[in-house]
Amino acid sequence: MFSSVLIANRGEIAVRVMKTAKRLGLRTIAVYSEADANAMHVRMADEAYPIGPAPARDSYLVIDKIIAVAREAHAEAIHPGYGFLSERAEFAEACEAAGIVFVGPPASAIRAMGLKDGAKALMQKAGVPVVPGYHGAMQEAKFLKEKAYEIGYPVLIKAVAGGGGKGMKRVDKAMDFDDALASAQREAQGAFGDPRVLIEKYVLSPRHIEIQVFGDTHGNVVHLFERDCSLQRRHQKVIEEAPAPGMPQAMREAMGRAAVEAARAVGYVGAGTVEFIADGSQGLQPDRFWFMEMNTRLQVEHPVTEAITGQDLVEWQLRVASGERLPLLQDNLSIEGHAVEARLYAEDPEKGFLPSTGTLHALEFGTAEGVRIDTGVEEGAEVSPYYDPMIAKVIAHGATRDEALDRLGQALAGTVVAGPRTNVRFLKALTEAEGFREGDFDTGFIDRNVEALGAVPQPMDAKAAAVGVLRLIQGELGRLAFHGLGPHVGPWSPIEADGFLLSSKEWSRQLAFELNGERKVATVNWSANGPTVRVDGQSVDVPDLPGHHRLGRLGGFIFGHEEHLYLDDTRVMPVADRVFVIRDGRQTEIRAFDPLDVDLDHLNGGGSVKAPMHGKVVQVFVEAGQQVAKGDRIAVIEAMKMEHTLVAPSDGTVTMVAVLAGEQVAEGAPVAAIEVAEARAA
Repeated sequence: MFSSVLIANRGEIAVRVMKTAKRLGLRTIAVYSEADANAMHVRMADEAYPIGPAPARDSYLVIDKIIAVAREAHAEAIHPGYGFLSERAEFAEACEAAGIVFVGPPASAIRAMGLKDGAKALMQKAGVPVVPGYHGAMQEAKFLKEKAYEIGYPVLIKAVAGGGGKGMKRVDKAMDFDDALASAQREAQGAFGDPRVLIEKYVLSPRHIEIQVFGDTHGNVVHLFERDCSLQRRHQKVIEEAPAPGMPQAMREAMGRAAVEAARAVGYVGAGTVEFIADGSQGLQPDRFWFMEMNTRLQVEHPVTEAITGQDLVEWQLRVASGERLPLLQDNLSIEGHAVEARLYAEDPEKGFLPSTGTLHALEFGTAEGVRIDTGVEEGAEVSPYYDPMIAKVIAHGATRDEALDRLGQALAGTVVAGPRTNVRFLKALTEAEGFREGDFDTGFIDRNVEALGAVPQPMDAKAAAVGVLRLIQGELGRLAFHGLGPHVGPWSPIEADGFLLSSKEWSRQLAFELNGERKVATVNWSANGPTVRVDGQSVDVPDLPGHHRLGRLGGFIFGHEEHLYLDDTRVMPVADRVFVIRDGRQTEIRAFDPLDVDLDHLNGGGSVKAPMHGKVVQVFVEAGQQVAKGDRIAVIEAMKMEHTLVAPSDGTVTMVAVLAGEQVAEGAPVAAIEVAEARAA
């Protein structure tokens, strides 16, 4: 085997590859953008080299830079991970031209399977069933719309060079086709540098089932059974598992044979995944599945295959790339138990799963027997808008599916993240969801059950708000007392005349604060029975918090250190000028503010459209003076590889547009201002 490997990737997959490479005694080489200078994969590698600015197009996607570093570091091999350059035939060719081993399939196989239209034609020729649709070269919008009509709605628009749900749009009626097509083409161009799409029939009650395949340079090809990736949102996988629930042995064998033949048809070498769509309306059947695409790389969800087979697929990749035979042949492979994987993302399920960025002020993963955590970040790291928002993969293995799901749920329940919002509570709900738990689900399960899963706006968590307000006040008073200052300082001064009763055992005050960005006022009363906090008409008695000491004759408890605190099922984390409260996997952020700091955006009946996340402005649809109706498109912002459309909150006139296409905007930055019709009439 070669002695050194450069990992041309970042984050979780770079760390994952390095772990196996180090175990095998290889020298590991990392590359990093400016945004990743302090990343885990950089510190973990034996050597690390900078490759440019934060945007991937200027760093991780620049082939010449990667090859130059490989030469400088004398790397004998390059592992592309997944995403970025992993499925770029020209990258495999550049490695070969430089005399460097590419840990992946030959460029010819990448080309044959990398473009969905060509791959489907190849599969049809090989006798593999494919989903009905248009896979041709014509890309004129009117022509594609006609093809969609011929196929029959609903249809899927899919990027020819796509993957990961990017450049994919479901269209249910003809009137929505044009906008969906334009959006899919923009996403495809941005993610893959290729705007071409194909049109396919949308299969009702679809199950997304994929087969892991492996080939070597000696003519051996095997499959390592199936993975079910049907639990999706916006065509992106959320929870994956192996084996597929309800999979008949006859269908497993049929899909395995088809996948192996697909790999053989292109002379495949290394790890690959053949993806199928199955009709689950009447249960899985051997004659009701169709080829969708082949991913010519390792998949994000490969750990569930590793769990049920007991194999290290990265080790297989490295050994095959060095010219060795496959470690095992088909008859030596078997399934043991069941495994599930959940993707922990920095996103807010209560706000349409908008990406969330920022510092990971706290990051702890729950534990359980049979649980594995794959991550590329740690506490103190920054979740940036430039890359995929995945924080970690939580993988659980058990003797049965129920046991695996129980263990996954236990690990998720013990996971704490403060800073960016995450989907951890949503994932926990999925592990318990009726239907999914019984194996009765398809790719539309999440969309049909989004409210039951809690992925809609939720009411204020009164207990979390109360604890956060109390901790904020106590921490500030403790600091003021330490410096010999009185309580009437800065934003802590808006107190009623009788707010401080220093001569008695009772004490009360009001605090203007922000709860998850929404301005509120809390009243806090201390008495002999302890503190009570009242917010939005709800009163909460807060028990004594641990780690306190009394301050003079005040009835409150003051904390001397910025430390994490525990209160029953609640985690309290003060960070600078705010407090994060985590309860039942849900984050509540409490921050004091000066009431004299007026929010001008909401004066005089104005309507403000703000960026919901840090990202890049892709399109602006309005200009000053333009009339808009509620729901009209204002702009499109791209963040973490996905597009998000901002719309007018009400009827009115656009009075200001603050952004231009191509600009970067921060979360909360103004995009446009609208004078609403009611205010204008007044």
